[in-house]
Amino acid sequence: MPILPVAQLFVMEGEGWTTEAGLELELTRFSSGPAMVQALASGELDVMYFGIGPAMVARANGVPIKVLAASIREQIGLVARGELAETFARVEDPAEAITRFTEEQGRKPQIATFPRGSVPDTVLRYWLVERLGVGEEAVEIVAMGADRVQQALLAGAVDGASILEPILTTVQERDESARVVARADEMLPGQPGAVLAARESVLAEQPEALRALMSLHLRATEVLVEEPERAAPHVREFVGKRLIGLDTVEAALRSPSSNYLADPHAILEATRTMHDFQAAQGTLRKSVDLDALFDTDLYDAVAEEQAGS
Repeated sequence: MPILPVAQLFVMEGEGWTTEAGLELELTRFSSGPAMVQALASGELDVMYFGIGPAMVARANGVPIKVLAASIREQIGLVARGELAETFARVEDPAEAITRFTEEQGRKPQIATFPRGSVPDTVLRYWLVERLGVGEEAVEIVAMGADRVQQALLAGAVDGASILEPILTTVQERDESARVVARADEMLPGQPGAVLAARESVLAEQPEALRALMSLHLRATEVLVEEPERAAPHVREFVGKRLIGLDTVEAALRSPSSNYLADPHAILEATRTMHDFQAAQGTLRKSVDLDALFDTDLYDAVAEEQAGS
């Protein structure tokens, strides 16, 4: 997906590292995680950069994949615009702000997000149910792809969105009424985001290629954390060169919602929280053995090797 949470891929491609490492990547773009799950189920993909939510859904549906590394965490934010943003500005408690908006406007706030089962959708529902205690029915959730979310916000077709960068930054730059009213550390603390995953067969048959990819993943993560200005041009090439300015991309990479990391151990606990919630929601066909979903051996080996070099 051409979104910031998988920016490691954009950096390694843009820097030319994949070619140097002898990796020939055939990239396929998707508009949402659930769409990737469908492609996975049909055997079209070998390696994936996508959300932990869709990764769990794929595993629950019997697709033999392993999560090898994290890419980002706590990247979701709830951006509000217009009357909803104004209500949140004057009503400190989020649950009360939603109630007040509904009373004053005569309708529930419309919140756009990715399709059900995606990370932004799950985080929104978790926030409403578990953190605020108001339930999903307190708002009208409108599912759509990434491009449509931004368009809907800027057109005033929705009141807010549970979404990620660079949409959070772009909307605030273009709509003076827009503001982020909740971030992932409030919505689902430690929220796991995108991950690097691979089919078990690829892990078994092409270990050296995946080892090389993991090494580049760690290297790209370091650039994103330490040198966002260096990463920005590469990221812009993938997320919409003609639609978004370089300054906006760099601002998005420096955002409080851009928390890049590679260590899969760091997202295990919050992944369990998300898993249990998705299971209760019915978006997981059956419970997923997270110990079987995660394979940290490759990350551990490459991280140890790089630490010693």
